[in-house]
Amino acid sequence: MSNFAYRPWHDGPDPLAPPVDLRAALDQIGRDVMDGSSPRAALEELLRQGVRGTRGLDDMTRRLWQQRARMQRRHRLDGTLQEVRRLLDEALEAERRHLFPDPSDDARFREAQLDALPSGTAAAVRELANYDWQSTQAREAYQKIQDLLGQELMESRFRGMKQALQNATPQDVERVREMMSDLNDLLASHARGDADTHQRFEEFMRKHGEFFPENPRNVEELIDALAARAAAAQRMMNSMSAEQRAELSSLIQQAFGDPRLANEVSKLDAHLQALRPGEDWTSSGRFRGQNPYGMGEGVQAMQDLAEMDALAEQLGQAYPGARLEDIDLEALERQLGPEAAVDARRLSELERALRDQGLLERAADGSLRLSPKAMRRLGETALKDVVKSLSSRRGERDTARAGAAGEPTGSSRPWQFGDTEPWEVSRTVRNAVLRTASSSGGTVTLDVKDVEVIETEQRARAAVALCVDTSWSMVQDGRWLPMKRTALALHHLVKTRFRGDALELITFGRHASKVDIAELTALEGVWEQGTNLHHALLLAGRHIRRHPDAQPVVIVVTDGEPTAHLETDGEAEFNYPPLPRTLRLTLAEVDRLARLGASVSVFMLGEDERLKAFVDIMARRSGGRVVAPDLDGLGAAVVSDYLRNRQR
Repeated sequence: MSNFAYRPWHDGPDPLAPPVDLRAALDQIGRDVMDGSSPRAALEELLRQGVRGTRGLDDMTRRLWQQRARMQRRHRLDGTLQEVRRLLDEALEAERRHLFPDPSDDARFREAQLDALPSGTAAAVRELANYDWQSTQAREAYQKIQDLLGQELMESRFRGMKQALQNATPQDVERVREMMSDLNDLLASHARGDADTHQRFEEFMRKHGEFFPENPRNVEELIDALAARAAAAQRMMNSMSAEQRAELSSLIQQAFGDPRLANEVSKLDAHLQALRPGEDWTSSGRFRGQNPYGMGEGVQAMQDLAEMDALAEQLGQAYPGARLEDIDLEALERQLGPEAAVDARRLSELERALRDQGLLERAADGSLRLSPKAMRRLGETALKDVVKSLSSRRGERDTARAGAAGEPTGSSRPWQFGDTEPWEVSRTVRNAVLRTASSSGGTVTLDVKDVEVIETEQRARAAVALCVDTSWSMVQDGRWLPMKRTALALHHLVKTRFRGDALELITFGRHASKVDIAELTALEGVWEQGTNLHHALLLAGRHIRRHPDAQPVVIVVTDGEPTAHLETDGEAEFNYPPLPRTLRLTLAEVDRLARLGASVSVFMLGEDERLKAFVDIMARRSGGRVVAPDLDGLGAAVVSDYLRNRQR
């Protein structure tokens, strides 16, 4: 039996997480593009909003700002000053209690010394530096002040030192002071550009590496880590009031009762400011809460604030060349927890997958655009929505029949649920052999994914002209997106099931023009007066005449009566209400199409009475029909009409 070992999962992508849903993401991008956004803007909007099961960049940014505001609202920075004041009061009270019963002149003299102490905390602590404490409790309290100041000072420059220096002995303090002296010598050597700096660094790390758990690999990494912490300490000092800043600056001279340590820290700050002037040494933050931060906690809070600001910029993705790989996942996990890092990683995988799988491509001008592969997927989705609508109305599956009747095309395709075509046996068996022969000891088994069916098509061809209204009213009344999805569905149906048909997409506003499906999908709505159906029907007639052997199908989607026509010089003449000449020229083109055998089906959007009257005349003169679908049923109505005309 095989032995398996199960251990906790610590890092990396969740092995049990579902794969990113590219189809849902592409559908969302496609909807935004069809609604007028650029592919780049649509991708950015998707990443900002997120997808199902994955929170977006906007949500993470909002939580960052909330965390930042909560930190500043709940805390203040005078925790070390308050603790020193408490310990000082404790020491003075204990000393006075000890001196009170003593009748000697020495006791009275000492009481006078205590009464004459300055009111300021730092000045009082400094005055008591050489005082000979009579109370053991008072001496211990004063020693706690010196130890606390030393621990907080070192924690403000080296994270984790406060815990390491708990119950520090004089020997421990001397080792810290020696490390600081050696560190300043190393930085001075680096600033001078001495040739043996690297050797000095190696020797320094061998001697004092225990103080640096981040294990820097060279002097530059060491300086980076130290400068970030020192700059945060300076920002914390900047955030305090002038009185608090002066008090704390004076107090830290008493760190561990040895002013040499504070002097070494001052030298270190000067070296770091000279070596890393680009760090933020001047800004400040406003803390207005009730919970006091100690000096080390305050520095860490300032580092957290800086980290949140950097993360907010990374999540905003507003700088040139921004990519989701720029997001510091470790920092994001520190500030928002592991779930946020997982969400950011999944969004990055989604962006990369969209590019790697060829769904987004870069045009010659550097802009992003939907690739032909993406267009096929969008068309497939649009057609599926149409099929669902058709099935719900008719109680049958039109896709199983579409293209099924007729003669084999000579090609095959993978079987899909609902297909009724015969199997392509040789390719089915070949697929099974390739899949199983190498792993099953020579036994070949069939699986449903091996099955391929013979592709058939109807030999009767159709020349289809889909004329869609792109005037501003289509945008204004919310008909822009349904119109584009209808064109996508019809285009995908023709290109996949009726490949022999010739489909031409024609848009008409003030002028009409032929477009491909990518152009129509990315078309932005512009304010333009005019519904030039006359020009659109001219282009439709040219398309039909180029295919004399095909069944002519003309489909018009519009929400307004013709208000423009094309003059002989190529200029469009607009007028509202429509000129009689505009209506006359438009109906003349309808008559020409009828003589070519084309009936014009009009899909009327809106309730305009003048439009109703005009399209009724069009339908009677061309033998076509008028359909007034709601927006949700537009795609199903157009596809159904196309299939009905093909069967005529």
